[in-house]
Amino acid sequence: MLIRLAQINDVQALFFLEHSQLEAELAASQRGGVMQGQAFSQDELSILVKQHWIVVAESDGEIVGYVIAGSWSFFENWPIYRRLLSRIHQHSIEQQGLTQTNCCQYGPIWISPAHRGKGIFEALVSELKSQVKVRYPFMLTFIAEDNDRSFAAHTQKAAMQVVDFFDFDGRDYYLLATATS
Repeated sequence: MLIRLAQINDVQALFFLEHSQLEAELAASQRGGVMQGQAFSQDELSILVKQHWIVVAESDGEIVGYVIAGSWSFFENWPIYRRLLSRIHQHSIEQQGLTQTNCCQYGPIWISPAHRGKGIFEALVSELKSQVKVRYPFMLTFIAEDNDRSFAAHTQKAAMQVVDFFDFDGRDYYLLATATS
């Protein structure tokens, strides 16, 4: 398994993976409805590769997992991120207040079902932290309350701490943060 930063020639594969996994976090009863996950365009993925961070897990030349992080300037156009930014100053981790300048947005993360349980999650998050820590001491993410598997992975394997709980667009979310070093 190779864990590496994404390259521009990975964008098309990442685009197709993103779009194929839009409803992966949703329960079967929620799929096909108005609720959908977030997906990036190929242009947005190109910007993330060039100016931010996408770390991929590659097996036999195929991307089987990825994680994304970026500065708030990239994410602030989406309503849910604006909501987070309006509340960010209310939270702290390791006795330091969170700000737009000392943390970045982390996520989404995805791992192929056939490759789960093999340490890829931890490897992706570890590599992402090592890349991000040059600019940001903290990463911030949100996870839907009903996404138990993701919540467990982030709190148990990525050492993320819950710093808030919020509602957005009729769905409840945990806000989590972690140090990058």
